[in-house]
Amino acid sequence: VTPDTLSGEQFRLVVTSNSHDVTNADGLTESGLPYFEVDDLSSTIRIYFAMQRARFSYSAALYEYIEPGQPDPSVDGPVSFSNASVHDPSVIKLDNGEFYVFGSHLAAAKSSDLVNWELVAGDGVENTPFFDTYEEEAAEGIAWSGGTVGSWAADVIQLADGNYYFYYNHCASPDTGLCDASRSYLGVAVSENIEGPYSDLGLILRSGHVGEENPGIDGEIYNGNIHPNAIDPDVFFDKEGRLWMVYGSYSGGIFVMEMDPATGFPLPEQGYGTKIMGGNYGAIEGPYMLYSPESDYYYLFTSFGGYEQNDGYNMRISRSRSPDGPFVDAEGQDMIGARGGWSSLEPYGVKIMGGHLFDVHSGEPGSDHGYMAPGHNSAYYDPQTGKHFVIFHTRFPDRGEGHEIRVHEMFINADGWLVASPHRYVPINGENIVDESDVLGTFRVINHGKDINRVAKVSSYMQLKENGEITGDFTGSYWLDDTNTITLNVE
Repeated sequence: VTPDTLSGEQFRLVVTSNSHDVTNADGLTESGLPYFEVDDLSSTIRIYFAMQRARFSYSAALYEYIEPGQPDPSVDGPVSFSNASVHDPSVIKLDNGEFYVFGSHLAAAKSSDLVNWELVAGDGVENTPFFDTYEEEAAEGIAWSGGTVGSWAADVIQLADGNYYFYYNHCASPDTGLCDASRSYLGVAVSENIEGPYSDLGLILRSGHVGEENPGIDGEIYNGNIHPNAIDPDVFFDKEGRLWMVYGSYSGGIFVMEMDPATGFPLPEQGYGTKIMGGNYGAIEGPYMLYSPESDYYYLFTSFGGYEQNDGYNMRISRSRSPDGPFVDAEGQDMIGARGGWSSLEPYGVKIMGGHLFDVHSGEPGSDHGYMAPGHNSAYYDPQTGKHFVIFHTRFPDRGEGHEIRVHEMFINADGWLVASPHRYVPINGENIVDESDVLGTFRVINHGKDINRVAKVSSYMQLKENGEITGDFTGSYWLDDTNTITLNVE
């Protein structure tokens, strides 16, 4: 907020907590908090408190205030979040409205509102609540990886029988115990309850065959440049009720195969399925499919780059009218061409979010905030509200390898592409309608570009003026149409 943005706007300084009663407030909010009208950000507001013999403390925050009856949305008081750490979160919504995310290392969390998350299980396969003994249930796969016990990005779906199907997977070389080759397995377990315990049904796929272990499931000698790494599954229904699984990481790329909705296993004679992206060990992984009835497209999310804080992880989407492709980006490029090194991958896909920093200058309200290496996401479409959400893990600038779940709402633009809100999702009251007065002011803008960026993209300033002109660090023009859509023409 700057003094220029106050024109036509109303603000309140709200005392959000206080040890002593406020005696000179202009009024009380609907939540009963004292507030003061703010006409000029440069003015001083004096707050008087009743005398007491007790330790004195208070806090206050500046809020935009909208007169009742206007169509602008609102939130219920100051917003707070409860955070949890689940790497590679894959979302499932239960019939009771509760959301669960399952991720790597058998970590999981749940939420009723996509804002406050409760950890169900932390990292660690040894003490997981989802299996009586994971090492016993996944024994066949663990033997394939040389005895290394671990679990990568899990996925859970409920099928018509009412049971939950847990797709487990791991990558480990028998020689090193590390995921430094395509030696992987992917299996499925079942339970009547979302939190288990799950019982193994068997392996679906293996990868990384060597020597006499060949041929692979397609009848060919395994070649990691063209064949998949059997991890990172996402099992989903298409609009006609058919069941599919998209999977893959680095190696030969991303593949999709049709599944049997009665068993949760692949339909026969598909081999590895249909290749839709990647190859030559290109740094693409974490596929997730979302069908939107609003646009009638299947959106394929993938993460490019490495997942560590300074290794460039970023989320990209492509789309198709069919769940098995072909998938193209906004430039019409077939994603089958995205393979090889970073410079070969960067031109492909619509980059919706990478490492970034909203830079707050001295004297401005708020503080610097942003993400590093956001990625390996899932997504959800709410048929009741028509809203789209992206759910992902992210690291943070200057905070090392610690990570947390984040949820952002997405919107479909005029060209039918999903774009992500720059802010975390918070439920609002009323319609999210933007009018002529809402767009005026100075905004921080992130240009994510197309590169796999190891360093955060830092915000620039864009000012939208009443005459439709764009100024600040940018030049150009804008217009707002009657469908709640703004078009920016940036020179």
